[in-house]
Amino acid sequence: MATDRRPVDVNELASVTVTFNPDLALLERQLLSLREVGRIIVVDNASTPAARDAVRELVGRVERVELIENADNIGLAAALNVGIARARSMETPCRAVLLLDQDSAFPVETPAGLVAALNQVQAMTGTLCCVGPVLLDPGTGLAHGFHYIEHGWRWSRAYPGPDAAPFPLANLNGSGTTMMLELVDRIGDLDGAMFIDHVDTEWSFRVTSRAYGLFGIPWLSFDHRMGERGRRIWLFGWRVWPERSPLRHFYLYRNTVWLLRRGYVPVVWKAWAIVKMMLTALVVMASDSRRSEQFSMIWKGVKTGMSREAK
Repeated sequence: MATDRRPVDVNELASVTVTFNPDLALLERQLLSLREVGRIIVVDNASTPAARDAVRELVGRVERVELIENADNIGLAAALNVGIARARSMETPCRAVLLLDQDSAFPVETPAGLVAALNQVQAMTGTLCCVGPVLLDPGTGLAHGFHYIEHGWRWSRAYPGPDAAPFPLANLNGSGTTMMLELVDRIGDLDGAMFIDHVDTEWSFRVTSRAYGLFGIPWLSFDHRMGERGRRIWLFGWRVWPERSPLRHFYLYRNTVWLLRRGYVPVVWKAWAIVKMMLTALVVMASDSRRSEQFSMIWKGVKTGMSREAK
């Protein structure tokens, strides 16, 4: 399959936002910031009737937005796949997609900037790539940073300044991911079985295992919430620590164990992930008032991940 080397234009870009009982003010801000994008797709994942009615009303007020309503909550990954399939099947098909969480916020010029950056890195590398912005936690003002593998053995996080060049990554956070549809054709859909959490991690490792590129774009940024909220903690420097519900920790731990069992996942990430799992459990047990429920769901996630066959 030959790579289409023509630069993509923002008019050939479709955004895909998955909603589940969204904050309507944040969602409206996002949709209005997408007005330069060729097509805007919202996939609602079985929000409550009242929330879905509100999403319908909002979508009806914004031009070029198409709403797809899932009968059930099929998870983030599968819902993104629905939106990607719709972008591909349009009368005038799009060539690239921008994947978004419902609470990400950015200036109106950012999608065009991501497209320009995608064109830049694909021309530079001669291959298909994914690009994404810096993610900023709106509560703390801190950046989540870019993950990369240092010296071939160390899982590290970088915080390049806005004047830095596109930064090669080992893992790209999902919201803001911009890529050609041809890359999805080559690699396959997002892993719907993961439902939520580490959907982007699994995708990133599939991309790099096939020798395609991942790049962070330091001069573009999103406001983005991870978990229920971000907490500022000191861990060899100030970091953003996402606070998650017990259910989200179930998916996080289950999916981490699944990834630990997959051959295309880098060994260095596996070592880091085991440490992160233990550290997360310690932080949750020490600081979360729901510690009993948290521990129960963490343990359930580990057991489920171990009992099911990995892909």
